[in-house]
Amino acid sequence: MGERRTEAGRGFPWRGRTPACAGVVLGAAVTYGTAAALPARALPAPPAPYAFAREARAVDGATGTTDAVRLDPGHLYRSALPVGARRYYRLDLDATADAYVSVTAVPRAGARVTSSDGFKVSLQDADGTTCSSGTAHFGPTQSPHPIAAWASRETGPGTYGCKGAGAYYVVVERRDPTAVLPTGWDLELDYVSEPAVRRAGSTAPSGGWSAGSPAPVLGEAAPRVGGAGFATASALGQGVWRDAIRPGQTLFYKVPVDWGQQLSATAEMSSSGSGDGYVGTALALSLYNPVRAHVEDAGAGYGGAQSSAALEPLPPVDYANRRAVGSRAGGMRFAGWYYLAVHLGAPVADRFGGGPFGLTLRVRIGGTPVSGPVYAGRSAPREVFEVTAADRREASAGAAAGTARGGGFDGSAPLVRAGAGGGTAGDTRALAMLAAGGIGTGSALLLWLGVWTAAARRRARRRWAG
Repeated sequence: MGERRTEAGRGFPWRGRTPACAGVVLGAAVTYGTAAALPARALPAPPAPYAFAREARAVDGATGTTDAVRLDPGHLYRSALPVGARRYYRLDLDATADAYVSVTAVPRAGARVTSSDGFKVSLQDADGTTCSSGTAHFGPTQSPHPIAAWASRETGPGTYGCKGAGAYYVVVERRDPTAVLPTGWDLELDYVSEPAVRRAGSTAPSGGWSAGSPAPVLGEAAPRVGGAGFATASALGQGVWRDAIRPGQTLFYKVPVDWGQQLSATAEMSSSGSGDGYVGTALALSLYNPVRAHVEDAGAGYGGAQSSAALEPLPPVDYANRRAVGSRAGGMRFAGWYYLAVHLGAPVADRFGGGPFGLTLRVRIGGTPVSGPVYAGRSAPREVFEVTAADRREASAGAAAGTARGGGFDGSAPLVRAGAGGGTAGDTRALAMLAAGGIGTGSALLLWLGVWTAAARRRARRRWAG
């Protein structure tokens, strides 16, 4: 069988809206002003490195299928992709479960990238048939930052080929090996297994939902410090949240969205007190679902005045959405944590300085939760396709925790959340903010350690149980 695309190329804002252009990036960073536009060039290291999951297992990708190391469902892995290379990993699949593999590529410090530079992930069977593939590109920001692509093997009705039990292979390869001064990238691989359902419902996506833009969420913004990776994403509930971001930085947040609920999100960048000119694509907002599969992108230019990027209206979460056309609707197929990644292009620093710039997130979770599918087995990791009471408490606690820390955020050192990593400079900064807010350092330390330990134990049980 031929290749079946599951994700369009990483461009802003076309991906998800123009399937025929999948894998092709047409845009480029556009700047206007007193200074001439600059070509892609060496950029300083991002203000904070990507936070890889601490529990991620280090593996070497093989140069061929014979030596490909096996990945186990429910686990995270850390690997690398050398310049101009192709790397293989093996999955041993049965004939019933769906398998999803997401790969996050992280350029190393000092890397140069162009809008078309990126990588491809494919899932192939033992005969070389491509079950599905996905691509990701750095897009018009022309700024090195974490990008993610995914591939899957699905066995349900309406799928063709790749249904048998056996060895399958994840193939990761660069898409632009001729980039100027290319460097190797670090990789984080996430492998999630979804069991078959006991009772097959409708295979057609549900209709009748409103495709109009929802009313914006208003009110005072509560402070919230974004994480530096998927594993350390900060939990958000419905509301208005504020943070700070520097050029070249990517901040990660996660939102619990249950079956039948509808997510909308907008990222707003504050005005600048200095600088001039215009950056064509400065602010990039990306949405990923619980298996880190891309759903939607939004982008906005920046000329010194406040600017915003809003996700296009998304359907309510429904198991049958997997049969929808396009990644935007098809990605809304699971309940669980949805991830928002906000990136500010490095070229903004050339025009408006290094920041930090104020960032506001408006998040709405509409609809009443409904019963999801009845699975015939357990997912790996467990509860990945559920929204638990603990998840809701974690998201709701964000407002209280953010208020306690107060303002004055420095986006150059995002707070690393418990659950996948350990203490960082962000933890120390959070303690300092707590102390400044009137809580003694000793009490703040005990409070922080208690929250850190409880969250870490809960997430460890959820990811590794099974």
